[in-house]
Parts: sequence; C-alpha cells; structure tokens
Amino acid sequence: MSHFDDFLRESTSTEPGSETGLDAEELYGLYISWCALSGCPPESAEALWDALAARDVDPESNTLSMTGPAAADYIVSSAPDLP
Repeated sequence: MSHFDDFLRESTSTEPGSETGLDAEELYGLYISWCALSGCPPESAEALWDALAARDVDPESNTLSMTGPAAADYIVSSAPDLP
C-alpha cells in the first residue's frame, strides 16, 4: 500500500451511477489538502495521475466524491475570501 491508497481511502468515496465525479483540478487540490493534514509530502500531479491510473481511476472521468477532513480543508481553502 502507498500513501495514494491512503489518500483514496480517507478522502474519496465512490458514487455508483453518478454522471459526474471530481475533475483533475479538484482531485489534485484534494490530494494537496490531504497531504497537508496527514503530514505527507505531496508528489507531483503526474505522480498522482500515474498512481490513479494504476488503480483504474481516470482523473477526467470518474465517480469519486470528496469526503472527510481533507474535503472540508479543500472546500474552505478554495472558497473565495468573504468580506
């Protein structure tokens, strides 16, 4: 098992039958948030794409949704500043 397995297990869930999932930007942002919270140094986007491909996950076409603390961190950090 690698930290990519931990990332997928702890930060994503699958939604069977869903027409949309996370896009590549959302997946990488979620991964960065997960790394920050878990203390794991992030790898490049290319390394993430390779790891996802090895697990039959397409960053452009999947049924993944965000879950857990990394999801909350990603959403808060990507929200526009409120006055």
